[in-house]
Amino acid sequence: MEIRPILAQLSRSKTGPLLVAIQVALSLAILANALYIVNMRVASASRPSGVTAEENVGYVFERPIQRLSHNDALARQQQALQALAAIPGVESVAWASQMPMSRSGSNSSVRANPASPHAMAPSSVYSAHIGFVKTLGLRLVEGRDFTEADVVEKDDQKQSWNENFPQHVIVSLPLAKLLFPGATSYVGKSYYFGAEPPNEVRIIGVVEHLQTTGAQSAPSGEYATIVPWRISLPFSRFVVRAQPGQVDRVLKEAEEAVRKLSPTPTRTFTRTVAKDRENRYRNERALAWMLVAVCGLLLLVTASGIVGMTSLRVAQRRKQIGIRRALGARWRDILRYYLTENVLITTFGVAAGVILTLALNQFMVQHLQVGRLPGEYFAYGAVALWLLGLLAVYGPASRAASTAPAIATRTA
Repeated sequence: MEIRPILAQLSRSKTGPLLVAIQVALSLAILANALYIVNMRVASASRPSGVTAEENVGYVFERPIQRLSHNDALARQQQALQALAAIPGVESVAWASQMPMSRSGSNSSVRANPASPHAMAPSSVYSAHIGFVKTLGLRLVEGRDFTEADVVEKDDQKQSWNENFPQHVIVSLPLAKLLFPGATSYVGKSYYFGAEPPNEVRIIGVVEHLQTTGAQSAPSGEYATIVPWRISLPFSRFVVRAQPGQVDRVLKEAEEAVRKLSPTPTRTFTRTVAKDRENRYRNERALAWMLVAVCGLLLLVTASGIVGMTSLRVAQRRKQIGIRRALGARWRDILRYYLTENVLITTFGVAAGVILTLALNQFMVQHLQVGRLPGEYFAYGAVALWLLGLLAVYGPASRAASTAPAIATRTA
């Protein structure tokens, strides 16, 4: 089919095709950037926390109404750990100050050089007993887990944060890479917490992933340090790994056991790691679904515009269609004409949409901290709009091509 007659026809009646092309351009700009943001949000919410089989891990949080002395708090921790380990279905237990993706925890600035005037990044600090790595199922990619020789006892009520700081720590791989860029091994290297004065620590192990309480912030959401402290905080988190399918029952019994052991009134609650993930990334999922709905509505509006424009142009050219059919044009010739016309209009819209998409993405890069839009999103968006246009125009064009010549010429 000759393209020139179609272009000539479009040039004589510009308003409808121009409006459709503008609609396609706007749709491409919004669709490509929205889908990119959806992909980013879904990827963020799906990032590994470091916890193996999250659905089988949970914890009991306990805070006594009256704070216990240092010795009583440590004894209480050991009693609770022994009681929880004895619950049927429990595979492993550990004490920890915080959990991945929860909303409470501590952080400290870190630097590779104590003389550096600026911290490299904040690192989440997990105070934990031996067994924390095993209970969470963290994957050690280098080095070893803690032993009793690494553990340091600390009275949180009498000693400052800097006092009695453990010398050996386990770090997440992203933090190790930040501290020592270009290195291939991290065990044995030292870095520093704080600044006045800095605490030197030596890496004895590296875990592949360990998200922090700021999990959704990348990449800092994976900068984590595990410190072997036996510390008397005013609260405790008893982490429990249960056998598959038993975590809810185990946590219920664990909470009851913790309450029974407490000599004073205590506040407790339980939560699974899977629930923490759900809570932490609720906004990401909500935004993703909202953008998907917007994209769906946008495509629907675009399709409706194409159908309306095609129906109008078909109605205006019924006599012309009838004459062409009378002169021997076949059904598929008429259909191909309108499909080609739509492809040309959509192509003009896509070309303008690419420029508009780049402009919108540049705005988001500068003001919303969104990454550069990968090229494949332009291709996906363009193909989607081309297919949508062909599907939308097929119905009106097919009906017009099926009209008998005598009827078309008589009713035109």
